[in-house]
Amino acid sequence: LTHGRVPHFSGTYLSTNSRPKVLFSLPNAAMARGAKKHLKRVAAPKHWMLDKLTGVFAPRPSTSPHKLRECLPLIIFLRNRLKKICMQRFFKIDGTVRTDITYPAGFMDAISIDKTGENFHLIRDTKGRFAEAKYKLCKVRKIFLGTKGIPHLVTHDVNDTVQIDLETGKMTDFITFDTGKPYMVTGGAHLGRVGVIPNRERYPGSFDVVHVKDTSGNSFGTRVSNIFTIGKGNKRWISLPRGKGIRLTIAEERDKRLVAKQSSGWNGLWVTC
Repeated sequence: LTHGRVPHFSGTYLSTNSRPKVLFSLPNAAMARGAKKHLKRVAAPKHWMLDKLTGVFAPRPSTSPHKLRECLPLIIFLRNRLKKICMQRFFKIDGTVRTDITYPAGFMDAISIDKTGENFHLIRDTKGRFAEAKYKLCKVRKIFLGTKGIPHLVTHDVNDTVQIDLETGKMTDFITFDTGKPYMVTGGAHLGRVGVIPNRERYPGSFDVVHVKDTSGNSFGTRVSNIFTIGKGNKRWISLPRGKGIRLTIAEERDKRLVAKQSSGWNGLWVTC
C-alpha cells in the first residue's frame, strides 16, 4: 500500500519519519447494528400527545404483542396522565404486575391500580387517542385444532369476540360476528368510531367491506379487519369515552363550543375597570 496507486477505499493517511502508512476500512465490512433503542419525539405517534419542543427523544416501547404505532408506553400513561410511580409495583396490566416503564399497553388492555382500586380499559376515541377491570375483550383471529383434537383460539378472520377473566385466564363469554351488534373501529380513517353494521359486502380476492352506522345516523365504510365487537344487541360490555364514539364535523364542534360558552354566561364582551 506504500508504493504505486492507492486503491479506492476510505482511509486516513499517517506520515512518519520512515515511510507513509495508511489506516483503512474495507468497503464491504459492515458492522452489526442491533435493535433500535431510541425514538425521536417528532417520530412518535400523534395519539401519545407529546410536546415536540420539550425534548429530543421519546420513550421507545419495549417488545410486546402490540405494534409500536398502536400502543402507549406505560411511562407516558403513568407520568403524563395519572402522575403515579411505576416502580412501586402498584400497577397491573391484564392482571400481571409490570415494572418496565416502557412496557406498551394496547387496545383493550386492562390497567389496574391495587392501592386505589381503580381499573381502566384502554380504548380509542374518535380522535385516535387512548381514552380509558375485571375482564377484557379479545378478538378471535384464528381457530385450529391442537394436540388430541383440542381446539385453540388465537385472539385478536373469525372476527368473534371472547370475554376473558383476568384472574383465571379462562373464557367466560363470547360474541359472534354478525350484523346488528355494536362495533368499534380499531384502525383506518374512522378510528375510534362506534356503531352497528347493517350489511357486509364480500369481495373475493380483496378486502371485505362493512358499512357502519352510528347513533347520530352517519354511515361510513371500513374493512372487516378494522372492527371489534363490543357487545350483544343494544348492550355494550365496555364503557365508551367522552363523545360515545360519534365523530363531529368541524362545524358541529364549533357550534358545540359556542353553545357551551353561551350556557356559561359569557356574552363575548370584555369589561375593563
